[in-house]
Amino acid sequence: MSIIDDLALEPLPADLMRCEKRLQSATGHEDLFLDEIAAHLLKAGGKRLRPTLAICSAYAANGVIAVSDDVITGAASVELVHLGSLYHDDVIDEAETRRGVPSVNARWSNITAILAGDFLLARASSLAASLGADVAGLLADTIGELCRGQMLELQYLFNAERGERAYLSSIEGKTASLLATAARVGGMVSNVNPATLDALTQFGHHLGMCFQIVDDVLDLTQSEAELGKPSGNDLHEGVYTLPVIIAAAGDKELRGLLGAKLDWAEVEIARKKVLQSNGIGIATEVARTHATKARDVLEGADALDPAVCARLAAMVDGLVTRSS
Repeated sequence: MSIIDDLALEPLPADLMRCEKRLQSATGHEDLFLDEIAAHLLKAGGKRLRPTLAICSAYAANGVIAVSDDVITGAASVELVHLGSLYHDDVIDEAETRRGVPSVNARWSNITAILAGDFLLARASSLAASLGADVAGLLADTIGELCRGQMLELQYLFNAERGERAYLSSIEGKTASLLATAARVGGMVSNVNPATLDALTQFGHHLGMCFQIVDDVLDLTQSEAELGKPSGNDLHEGVYTLPVIIAAAGDKELRGLLGAKLDWAEVEIARKKVLQSNGIGIATEVARTHATKARDVLEGADALDPAVCARLAAMVDGLVTRSS
């Protein structure tokens, strides 16, 4: 089941199709080479979690009816930021595939991927500016947070001293900030009051924290067939996530493995040590705590549609269930 199916909100598929058309229009260019590259990952699909969140925030504010064109524009702008960041991430990670297709850096070049990512960020900024200075400023600040979170992660690559605080600060920037912005944009263009806007923003934040922690757990617990990439890929890339940090704190042998590039046999040894530890369970509990906070924020927002809030809360709870 997809996120859209899980939410079961009648106008959502049609509104997401409107967003898809806006994305196609925004990435189009008369230069055919740029047009092809800018649309490369867009055509490959994706969960569309960020535009879904922006649109659902508008449902929560205004009821379950087709959203305004401004909401669609806001939803497209946050997705373009996400897409642009993926182009840059693939260069950093030297990734060869993304969403089942060759990455832009692998198919063309690193320079091409960087410039195409910059182009998508520029288009996102243009869409946000059309909604007013407040939305444009929010998006600019969020792009800065994405960079901060990613830079913090890079500082700790292959660093066994990475602790929980550094990990959480990194994912706040690289993941949670954009989900918080997606929810906030949906509220801003729906003209909700400040308290409701803050509630939507906090919901997006906790959703993002839960989403990333669960994703990091699944990198260790799921098979290559389920992930579409090797299990323990983060370990191989020197990104020590919350389950690994917790496990290494109580396992000197595991800690001794960290700090250098591991071959895949060594990755499997390290991965099994994490699975045998309490790292997975504790990390899942941290994710569950954020899911609870997300649900509590929505329950306390009196101005929001309770039926939509219930669907959103169930979606967050479903993320934790995936890791159990």
